[in-house]
Amino acid sequence: MSQPYFVIDGLKASIEGKEILKGINLEVKGGEVHAIMGPNGTGKSTLASAIMGHPKYEVTGGSITLDGESILDMEVDERARAGLFLCMQYPSEITGVTNADFLRSAINARREEGDEISLIRFIRQMEEKMKQLEMDPEFMHRYLNEGFSGGEKKRNEILQMAMLEPKIAILDEVDSGLDIDALKIVADGVNSMRSEERGFIIITHYQRLLNYIKPDFVHVMMQGRIVKSGGPELAERLEAEGYDWIKEELGIEDVTVGQEEEEFQVPMNTTPPEFFRK
Repeated sequence: MSQPYFVIDGLKASIEGKEILKGINLEVKGGEVHAIMGPNGTGKSTLASAIMGHPKYEVTGGSITLDGESILDMEVDERARAGLFLCMQYPSEITGVTNADFLRSAINARREEGDEISLIRFIRQMEEKMKQLEMDPEFMHRYLNEGFSGGEKKRNEILQMAMLEPKIAILDEVDSGLDIDALKIVADGVNSMRSEERGFIIITHYQRLLNYIKPDFVHVMMQGRIVKSGGPELAERLEAEGYDWIKEELGIEDVTVGQEEEEFQVPMNTTPPEFFRK
């Protein structure tokens, strides 16, 4: 796999006529970790949803390309097959689809017909990744996220990422609701996947996650824009001083975009698609 190159250029996006993203510029290369920070309501999760093609968000300007190819005309599943992955803040429960069935189907959807992963190879890989994440092997046979605790859902998202091996992984508030032990395990899972063949966008409010996943670049979002960028030291200053100094420096009074951000998810206890019920 070659080094991926992901570019967001002047991205604008709206929901129900309300502009949320007001011109986002971001470049992510393989081997890089970009952290996006900012107060609630500034457009961070909207950015993740727009990248993955949330149907409620309308892209009204700008472009998003992966390895020089526009993804904006792609459906959600096409974006995933192209190499994008979103680790969701609130993963949904899907009754009737086991973790193993879901992951094997997702892996095979990205492979050519006749080149599907064998059952034995798949099980070995999944068992290995679950061991690294300190997950009970029984989770392989449980319905997707059904009855999982918050921490178990987050580990399951990292398991999916590890199995799918995306080119660009977007982690939306993966640290929310995790105790320190679970946070370390999730961070170890992310760090084990860092390579020149993969780039990361990590959306977070807090420095604590970045104590375990060292970012190469840190970006601050306010008012639907990236208003400041820097290295790891920027996150450390935000942890120590908060966001007021940036607001004062840039003359910003209200950092929000005037609307709550909507998490990209499907309804709880969704009936599995026919694809899984055959």
